Amino acid sequence: MTTMDNAERAERRARQRELADRLKASGALDQIFEQIDAGQVPLGGDDGLLKGMLKAALERGLEVELTDHVGYERGDPDASLFPNSRNGSTAKMVSSEIGEVDLAVPRDRNGTFTPQLVPKGARRLGGLDEMIISLYAGGMTLRDIQHHLVSTIGTELSHETISKITDQVAEEVLVWQRRPLEALYPVIYLDALVVKVKDGAHVRNKAAHLAVGVDVDGIKHVLGIWVQTSEGARFWAGVCAELANRGVSDVLVVCCDGLTGFPEAIAATWPQATVQTCVVHLIRAAMRFVNWHDRKAVAAALKPIYQAADADAARIEFEAFKASELGRKNPHTVATFENAWERFTPFLAFPPMLRRVIYTTNSIESLNYQLRKIIKNRGHFPNDDAVIKLLWLAICTIEDKRARARAKEAGLGRGAKTKSRRAPRRRPNHHQLETSPRPTRPRLPRPNQPAPVTKTTCLTQKT
Repeated sequence: MTTMDNAERAERRARQRELADRLKASGALDQIFEQIDAGQVPLGGDDGLLKGMLKAALERGLEVELTDHVGYERGDPDASLFPNSRNGSTAKMVSSEIGEVDLAVPRDRNGTFTPQLVPKGARRLGGLDEMIISLYAGGMTLRDIQHHLVSTIGTELSHETISKITDQVAEEVLVWQRRPLEALYPVIYLDALVVKVKDGAHVRNKAAHLAVGVDVDGIKHVLGIWVQTSEGARFWAGVCAELANRGVSDVLVVCCDGLTGFPEAIAATWPQATVQTCVVHLIRAAMRFVNWHDRKAVAAALKPIYQAADADAARIEFEAFKASELGRKNPHTVATFENAWERFTPFLAFPPMLRRVIYTTNSIESLNYQLRKIIKNRGHFPNDDAVIKLLWLAICTIEDKRARARAKEAGLGRGAKTKSRRAPRRRPNHHQLETSPRPTRPRLPRPNQPAPVTKTTCLTQKT
């Protein structure tokens, strides 16, 4: 479910106000208001006004459809002249957004009447399926949705029925997974998310691989979801090849973690792409075996390296750290930076604003954080398709929220006041690049939202 902006909310209020005023002016609601004021008719519940009006409206529409089918009105004295005739009604219960409604569906003598308003075999009215899918995308399990519908609107649906409703998006997921992509993405982030999936009689950890691309307008798009037993460079090579087959012919910068063989897997598909190892992952790996009492000192000593003005200055700072007492005391830290030096330094060739975009995979980590909030309610998934289905629904919701936020920001004037953007609290020893003071601007990019990147700017920096 997505939030509405001010314009859509105002338009909806205007439509509702116009409808309410028209009904009041017609006098059609006077008797109903009198019964409500007298306490004779409740609004909600099984005997409430809302269900009664819905039942009356549906049955009236079904009667009109049957009249068109048999060719005469109810009570017409010439009914016997028509080849087909009315034949009573059949009781039917349907589920709706306001609860279960019992209908009397009319039928004909020949059995050829096929209603369109409430089709044969339909047990749910429009809107209920969308509600269930929205609840599922928000992280609720099938059992939770079943209990929620019973406790809120009094609708009882089986576990199997709710599962079939959520499976309706399977075809849309397949189309989304195979959709053509843009030819150029200045930046692509690659990362994996661990999920628990049932495999026979066991529950195993599997890796849900995600690829997020930043287009030339600075907007992030999830390019695909792939579930595999474990995260490995060989599988990532297949992912990159699939992205190339879907139209991605060139990538300027690919941001990834320090997985062994990752750069080679990327270079096999995009030889000219610059592979940038995540600095945060690199520092984490470098400090893995550092004594707890020395962690703060080592973290402070590493800052001049990844905050250097260019690669040469970073090398000088690294050699100084290597020759220091902390460097001699922690050879694993020195070896980690030496082994990853070629993949660590590319971001130093970019200006400070672009460094914030490519020096870390935080852009995809923020997406993973939101996805983890949704999948944490599940002990495990029954199969890989269930993983992809839920992640796709969650990603659609997240992208809708981001699109509305961008539209809302674009609608603000230069002098408009926005809410305070307080910097989030950070953990001790959190590594963040220091940049030069920002110039005064009416609008600043948020930390998790990449700045607009153009092809000309990136190509200039790359050359």
